[in-house]
Parts: sequence; C-alpha cells; structure tokens
Amino acid sequence: MGSCWLHLAALLALGARASLEYEGSGYSPLEDDEDVYARSRYKETPWCSPIKVKHGYANCRTPQGEYYKNVLGTRCDIRCQKGYELHGPHQLICQSSKRWSGKVLCKQKRCPTLSMPTNGGFKCLDGAYFGSRCEYYCSPGYQLKGDRIVTCMDSKAWSGRPAACVDTEPPRIQCPSVKEKSAEPNKLTARVFWDTPEGRDTADGILTDVILKGLPPGSHFPEGDHKIQYTVYDRAENKGTCKFLVKVRVRRCVKLNAPDNGYIKCSGDGNNYGATCEFSCIGGYELQGSPARVCQYNLGWSGVEPTCAPMNINVNVRTAAALLDQFYEKRRLLIISTPTAANFFYRMQLGMLQPAQCGLDLRHVTVVELVGVFPALIGRIGVKLLPPSLALQLRLLLRIPHYSFNIVVMDKHGMDKERYPFPATPAELFALIDKFPLRKDEMKLQAEIGQSCP
Repeated sequence: MGSCWLHLAALLALGARASLEYEGSGYSPLEDDEDVYARSRYKETPWCSPIKVKHGYANCRTPQGEYYKNVLGTRCDIRCQKGYELHGPHQLICQSSKRWSGKVLCKQKRCPTLSMPTNGGFKCLDGAYFGSRCEYYCSPGYQLKGDRIVTCMDSKAWSGRPAACVDTEPPRIQCPSVKEKSAEPNKLTARVFWDTPEGRDTADGILTDVILKGLPPGSHFPEGDHKIQYTVYDRAENKGTCKFLVKVRVRRCVKLNAPDNGYIKCSGDGNNYGATCEFSCIGGYELQGSPARVCQYNLGWSGVEPTCAPMNINVNVRTAAALLDQFYEKRRLLIISTPTAANFFYRMQLGMLQPAQCGLDLRHVTVVELVGVFPALIGRIGVKLLPPSLALQLRLLLRIPHYSFNIVVMDKHGMDKERYPFPATPAELFALIDKFPLRKDEMKLQAEIGQSCP
C-alpha cells in the first residue's frame, strides 16, 4: 500500500513538471539557475499587453521593480526615433482594465510645403518628409539664386536659403554688318537705310525699351565713319547692346585753283563728285578755256583748264552792236559823251575818275569816251581809238545826245541802267553798280581772295 502512494506521488510530480512545459510558456528545462531564481522572485503576472512603438521605444518602470514590464501600475515613457514625432501622451500607465491609459503613434516629421519659385519649380525624392531632398530648377533664361538642393531636417524646417529664379542673362540683339555707301552726285552726304534690329529676351521674351544712339535709318550721313548703337532692356533691367558702322565716302577730283588774274566758284565741297566750278577773270582780262568744269565719276574734270588773258578789244568791227557784244557778260560800260574836249563837265568827270581806277577795275567797268561831233567825232577805249563812223553808230544806237554832256551806265547784259546829264562822283557810281545783278557774287569772291582797293 505504501508503494502505491509513492508511485502516485511520482506521477503527480511528473505531471506537474510536464504542465510547465506547454508551448509558448517561455519555460525551458534548460534555463539556468538565475532564471529560475528570477521566476520565483517576481511572481506578479503580466497584466496589459506588451508595448510596441513603431519608429520609437518605451522606457517602462514597474511599481516594485517587477520582472515583467506590463504589470498593473507600470509606467512607460514613450520616445520616437530621430525624424519622427510623437502623437499621443508621453507616458502610458497599465490600468486595472488591462488596457494602457492611451494610444501613441510615431509619425514621420513633415516640413512645410515648399513655395514654387516664379519662373521655375522643384522636384522632391520623398515628398516633404524628414530626410527628403528637393532640387530647385529654373525655366530657360533664368538663373537660380539660393541653394539648389534643400533637405527636410529634424526641426521640420528646410535646410539652405530660399531659392528664387532671377533673370540675369542680358537680352540678345544682332546688328547689321558695316554699311558703306558713296555720296550722291554734287552732295556730301549719302542716305543710308537698314532694317532695325530686333532684340530677343531669353527669359520671358519681353523687352521694355530699345534705345538708338546715332542717326536713325533713312538719314543723310555726312562723309566719314558713324557708329550706330542699339541697346535693349528686359523687365529685369538687363541690357544687351550691338554696334555697327556706317561709312560714307565722297568721290573727289583733284582740287582746282583759280586762274591767274581770275576767280573760281565751286558748288558742294569744291572737288566732290558732281561739283561744278565756274571761272571768271578780274577787270581787264577775259576768260579763255572752259568757263565751268564738273567733277566726274571717274574723278576727272570735264572741259579744258581756263586762263585769264588780257582783254583784247577789236575796234575794227563794222557795227556798234558787234562792238558791244565783246563786252557781254564780261564787262560793265561807263560811256562818257561830250561835244568837245574842252567841256567843263567832261574835264571834271575825268578828274574824278582818274584816282578811282582801282574801284572801276574791281567792278569790271570799262570806260568808253565819245568826244566831238561827227565828222570830227573821236571814240576811245583806253589807248584804242574807235573809227568816227563806229563812234557815231554807238551814239545813235544808245540815243546819246550829240551836243551835250552825258553819262550812260550799262551792266554786263547790255542793259542801260542809269544816265547822268552832269558829272557823277565815284561813290555814286560804285553804289549804283554794287546793286547790279552778279555783283554780289563778285564781291564775295573778291573778299575770299582778298582783292580790294587801298
């Protein structure tokens, strides 16, 4: 009977040991002595479910230092990993209801949405979450100002400086090539045309201003090199500039000089293509050769070189008209007629004219004397004597009285301009002649070469 009780005790012991070895209990017959000691020391059973914090961890403290960290009254401080932030209470308590006092979640930190730069944008690898990298870019024609790459930091702020896309590239403008042109005939300028260059902004394509420095197209440009400059501005006040030259050339002949004892008057610049030079002689000389010459395209002068030869008056012509024709457009005439050489007015007139001979020559005046009455009529031009018949014809042609003193003033075109029945002073005569046609041009030429009377 005693053996039966021993056998039963052994079976109970084996059964009790086997009950401690169920699957998932955490018990193993191979546990060391320390584990067995700990199990016997902390006899309180787990009360709440174990805490697991994704992307975080819990630091738990039991009321009396129990082995299990989820016994009744356990307090757990919740922390999140770097880049994550806690949503929920910072501490959880295991309550009598076998539930923790709250729920917690570690969410990935998120930076504020980046602002889109004007005329640009950005690309991000992982949105706006912690550790995400975003790269800014700009539209063509704009450059990035600030950090190109920014990172979402643990502080929920983006690293680097704010980015902006600015227009720093100047607009583009293309000017035409050098413009070369020759001046037009008888002119010292050339009219030059070109197409106004169009600027282009590399950013938004908008130009705010175009400034021209120099003459505009279609202008008359004088001889020489002229710099033309265009400047364009965009809305960011960047400027682009281009330049080119307008070259105007004047074809020129060799410069002509006035003939000895003569004058020269030229149009234009005196020797430019198309310029005309006119020649004349001083009093007492007549022009031989071309009265006018033109500078031609081949840079040679037309006509024959002129000279001024002493005027040779032919007194052996048959008519008074033929005599006067020799003076046409060459000389002015002062005809003094008297019935006798002893005439008081005649002698007085010659006395006044003798010291004024320079003034007469300066005004291209030839003095013709008609003295006496036919057949004892004598005509004289300087030292040359006119036949009585020719002198008579001259009186008759000009209707000059035979028996009284008379003065007739004629211009270079043979026009009877004034008559005096008594002597005229040189001052009166010169004042009259200086108002004649062509005289103003003569005076200008004489002033240019310094010809004057003392």
